[in-house]
Amino acid sequence: MIKTDRIKSNPVLKRFLRHKLAMVSLVFLTIVVLSALFAPLLTPYPPNKIVGGFSEPPSAKFLLGTDQVGRDVLSRLLYGTRISLFVGFAATAVSTILGVILGILSGYFGGWIDMVIMRFTDMVMSFPYILLVLVSAAIFKPGLMNIILILGFVDWPGIARLVRGNVLSLREKNYIQADYIAGMPKWYILFSEILPNTTAPILVYATSVIAISILDEAALSFLGMGIQPPKASLGNMLNGAQSLSVLTSKPWLWIPPGLVIILLVISINFIGDALRDAFDPSGR
Repeated sequence: MIKTDRIKSNPVLKRFLRHKLAMVSLVFLTIVVLSALFAPLLTPYPPNKIVGGFSEPPSAKFLLGTDQVGRDVLSRLLYGTRISLFVGFAATAVSTILGVILGILSGYFGGWIDMVIMRFTDMVMSFPYILLVLVSAAIFKPGLMNIILILGFVDWPGIARLVRGNVLSLREKNYIQADYIAGMPKWYILFSEILPNTTAPILVYATSVIAISILDEAALSFLGMGIQPPKASLGNMLNGAQSLSVLTSKPWLWIPPGLVIILLVISINFIGDALRDAFDPSGR
């Protein structure tokens, strides 16, 4: 009863729960995240151990078959999903923290600080996104942490511009001007008044960054510039399915990772759409 009353009294949560596709996506994403977290308990075999014949089709022993060297595809799929989700969330955390800090400094203090930060932001955004990612990945050694840092440092300009715009708008609000007149410290106005009111747009934007980061990691690993074998990721699982013979006669090698990538990205985007509609129903 108490939970129902809280939902009714919270219009944002109420609008979010009305989004049916987002609810289905949230359930799916929860199942995938839990499966990835508890992969060591759920996988029937170690992901990098040869446990069967080469490219065995799905059977009772191997539910999704084996890959070209005899490793269990289901085990590698769960561990690969774990890596891809970690990259998505970690890269989003890096870009969000960097973008929020720079956006707040730029919008709140203005002047030469705003000019320097925004010119640097414009310079980064002037480069084609995928080209910047590929060049950065080619310069630095492929690996998990490097991929996270590359994606994090490439995705921050959008968040910085979003936060700056919100801060510039909030600075003109009456309650912020009242704080200035009352002599409130700048740090109090910044962290107690302005930052909490920028949380909603940051959260909505971050969902799209998670989906983009998962796709970017898959693309880099598919090209051999991301997570390196034998460690599994959804991208390098697809890397082994480039030949025509695999595409036509061994679909268990590429359909499961490809399907997981598609469903993950779609579900995260649906959740982001629901969050946007919940926080800003007038913009639907």
